Amino acid sequence: MIIYENGIARNMTEAEVTAWNASLPTAEEKLQESLTILRSQRNNLLAKTDWTANSDVTMSSAMTTYRQALRDATTGLDTVEKIEAYEFPEEVLA
Repeated sequence: MIIYENGIARNMTEAEVTAWNASLPTAEEKLQESLTILRSQRNNLLAKTDWTANSDVTMSSAMTTYRQALRDATTGLDTVEKIEAYEFPEEVLA
């Protein structure tokens, strides 16, 4: 059996193909990896605005809405395609 990997043809036995297929990430693993990346990006955006939640700062309604939209970022994202198509809300300046 011939497998093309990174543009290179490799002749593989059936056992090698089976082992190679077993090493590929599952759909669930791909989904979890994509969610982890999205959450990391979201957490960084939230961290940039954490100072607006201090007790001595009055948070604007626009900032409240922005931060809530960031927290809701993963809602309904149940496929890698949806995650990759997601666009974060536009950043609000304090």
